[in-house]
Amino acid sequence: MAQTTHPPGTGGHAAPGGEGASRRDFLYLATGAVGAVGVASAVWPFIDSMNPAADTLALASIDVDLAPVQEGQAITVTWRGKPVFVRHRTAKEIEEARTVNLGDLRDPAADDARVKKPEWLIVVGICTHLGCVPLGQKPTDPRGDYDGWFCPCHGSHYDTAGRIRKGPAPANLVVPQYAFTSDTAVRLG
Repeated sequence: MAQTTHPPGTGGHAAPGGEGASRRDFLYLATGAVGAVGVASAVWPFIDSMNPAADTLALASIDVDLAPVQEGQAITVTWRGKPVFVRHRTAKEIEEARTVNLGDLRDPAADDARVKKPEWLIVVGICTHLGCVPLGQKPTDPRGDYDGWFCPCHGSHYDTAGRIRKGPAPANLVVPQYAFTSDTAVRLG
């Protein structure tokens, strides 16, 4: 039987960089790769579950036909589970909204900054105080002191640009993300 000699200082093991070392390195890498694939395949379902469902994505944006809304009328649509007020403003309402002194407003915002087309105001219909739905969409609803919306819960008054003018609400009605797809259609979201 032939006796194998090992270099001094190796403790009777094969020399580093020899056949034994490269095999060991390969086994370490292969084990690590299999472990990484296993962890990734176990974690992926959890990450994928955080993506919105297809039905939720379908509700992420809606198209609204504005053609039937006459000047001076308002409609309410539901977007992402919230009421959205769409008002076809009259020339008088536009003029009143534009001539307000911004220094008199609690949450100063110019009318031009809140609309993309002056005749159409689109706001989320939730009072910024405690989340009630303000009145003012129907012709018979009280519209408050500024002819916009009135929140019956705690008495907030909004003007024809959806800006807070009186009452406890801290901010204006929120303007959602929207874009006009034509002269008579708008896409929310």
